[in-house]
Amino acid sequence: MKIVAVLGSPRLNGNSAFIAGCFLEAAKNLGAETRSFALNALAYRGCQACMCCKKTSEVCVLKDGLSEVLAAVREADVIVLASPVYYGDVTGQMKLFIDRTFCYLTPDFHTNPQRSRLLPGKTVVFIQTQGLADATVFADVFPRYREMMKFIGIDEAHLLRGCGLSKQDDIRKHEDVLKQAEELAIRITNRNASLG
Repeated sequence: MKIVAVLGSPRLNGNSAFIAGCFLEAAKNLGAETRSFALNALAYRGCQACMCCKKTSEVCVLKDGLSEVLAAVREADVIVLASPVYYGDVTGQMKLFIDRTFCYLTPDFHTNPQRSRLLPGKTVVFIQTQGLADATVFADVFPRYREMMKFIGIDEAHLLRGCGLSKQDDIRKHEDVLKQAEELAIRITNRNASLG
């Protein structure tokens, strides 16, 4: 099983990245092949609305730091999207990546019920962290991106959420979230192993 983590925080060792690391470690211990990309370390642009991925190519024609990420996500069984909440949404780094997943849609995606170029059966794990402890605030973030994941053909989505994480290493005090990450990784890895 291949797992690819896309890390949206500008902090390499931030709370969302730490949760993702716990998830990856648990899966790796069970034999999963894991890989992660820190978006902030890459040079890339957002979608340019050139429509080349609908006219002349099945992949994004921009050649930049996201080319390898998009290819790895295409091949992965499980995609981990990890981001803190900045101003009520995922980080700009993560949003630019998500916009570039437009290349996964077929040219006739408006009318084609099979609109995704991705192979079926992928799972997404959405890791959301925020400084505010009130879980009712920013509760709309995951549902919106869950719909986007469905749109590109990823039906199964799980949320790992940490609230009240205002300092860079606050997650270390939230063992419940780290345990959820580990348990989810074990559940997904064992299930995929039994199917494969």
